[in-house]
Amino acid sequence: MLTIYALMLAGGLAADASACESLKTLSLPNTTITTAEMVPAGPFTPPAGAGRGAPPAAAGRGQGDGAGRGGGQAAGRGGGQPPNVPANAQAQAGTVLAAYCRVAATLKPSADSDIAIEVWMPAENWNGKFQAVGNGGWAGTVSYPAMATALSEGYATASTNTGHVGGNAVFAVDHPEKLTDFAYRAVHEMTVQAKALINKYYGRAPRFSYWNGCSTGGRQGLMAAQRYPADFDAILAGAPANYQTHLHVWDLSVNVPVLLNPAASVPPAKLQMVTTAAIAACDAKDGVTDKLIGNPRACSFDVAALQCKAGDAENCLTAPQVEAMKRAYQPAKTSSGQVVFPGKEPGSEYQWASFLGTQAPGVSVGSFIVAYNNANWDPKTFDLDRDLKIVDEKVGVPVNAVNPDLRAFKQRGGKLLLYHGWNDTAISPGNTIDYYQSVLANMGGKQDDFIRLFMAPGMQHCGGGPGPNQVNWMAALERWRESGQAPSRIEAGHINGTRVDMTRPLCAYPQVAVYSGVGSTNDAANFTCK
Repeated sequence: MLTIYALMLAGGLAADASACESLKTLSLPNTTITTAEMVPAGPFTPPAGAGRGAPPAAAGRGQGDGAGRGGGQAAGRGGGQPPNVPANAQAQAGTVLAAYCRVAATLKPSADSDIAIEVWMPAENWNGKFQAVGNGGWAGTVSYPAMATALSEGYATASTNTGHVGGNAVFAVDHPEKLTDFAYRAVHEMTVQAKALINKYYGRAPRFSYWNGCSTGGRQGLMAAQRYPADFDAILAGAPANYQTHLHVWDLSVNVPVLLNPAASVPPAKLQMVTTAAIAACDAKDGVTDKLIGNPRACSFDVAALQCKAGDAENCLTAPQVEAMKRAYQPAKTSSGQVVFPGKEPGSEYQWASFLGTQAPGVSVGSFIVAYNNANWDPKTFDLDRDLKIVDEKVGVPVNAVNPDLRAFKQRGGKLLLYHGWNDTAISPGNTIDYYQSVLANMGGKQDDFIRLFMAPGMQHCGGGPGPNQVNWMAALERWRESGQAPSRIEAGHINGTRVDMTRPLCAYPQVAVYSGVGSTNDAANFTCK
């Protein structure tokens, strides 16, 4: 008997359309299939509002990277993609896609669950693999642009809204099961049912299953490795928001003093002035003067040197502004000295307006809305010692993905590729370094046969920024999982308009790129990892 895949090759789109539409009657646990239709080749048009809160996929064969933290609770941080995310970082409306079978379904693993998923499967030239794509912020939408990127690379792909609509945390007030769906259940259930649909449509299971996510998508990837190690063969986790409650505590520990004293707010022009000073102090320490700080942690920069001698001026900081800036560089700590979450790095100050302004960062307020089960929780009442305990208990237990024991994932051949931009201000780069080091401490010694971390100078949140931020992460991950070629350096590029004006190697942490002293500093070939 011919498999459905063979029928596709023999009969073309007509046979495939029939096979696709027949999926509408497929019976899957806790699943109602609402749509099973063949989408003809043509321009990609995301549904109205699609993609808000969803990071784009990191391309498997073309250039690509991640995107922003997503839709916010209120004005301020979390209101969409960060600035300067490259235009080709995800499939844009109008991108031409080949024909595919589109399945939409609703999953109800609990009585209060209402999880939307979509599964897209190429009608022809399937690469035999499955790539699930992640979300941003509080999710609340299917990540259509990221799915389109994966589909254009030949993958069968899937995404979920994680069980609610809208990019804020109000959905979880009085709905603990929905918080569980957001935390981990929606992605796992989506993955199980997507694999079943792929198997039915093609007549065979995917050869490899990959996760591709950044920000919340990075957290989702780490959660899968920790809770469901058999779901994916390899995971790409960028700038993971895996310590979500501590991240949000840090945000408010820096922002609330400014809310209470607006004189401490630092306007964008002054933030750019501080960035210029930080680069001047730190740029040359990596051996190349290029307006990038290759390793911010090797730099010593004292913002207090920029304090105004008297009064206020455009080229200096007032005393309250200096104190606000100092808080942003530092980790948040409890009154007993316990470190909660790392601070930001020098060279990224130009993006700090989202937490040094006079509006609370909405995504972060969301964790406290959930913790106190109160949609009207006032961030001005924030107290670090008191609220950390409550938010960890009520939100952190299901949502945080900080378990460093990845033995089960490793034992079945899993590969985990982590990346983070040094200029990321949505999630401090130190958080990913901390998690990586916790895995090594827990599992012992060298673990680079299954986990590697890459830090990108000048990269903002999942992409964009003045540094080399166009990176083919998925290609590196595929070569590692499928061919055993572990990445020690990955070439990255910076695009200015339509032209690549710089290439640099990104090195497996803790190595950094070192200039050979000969040739152009814009050519990756003239750098080694040391």
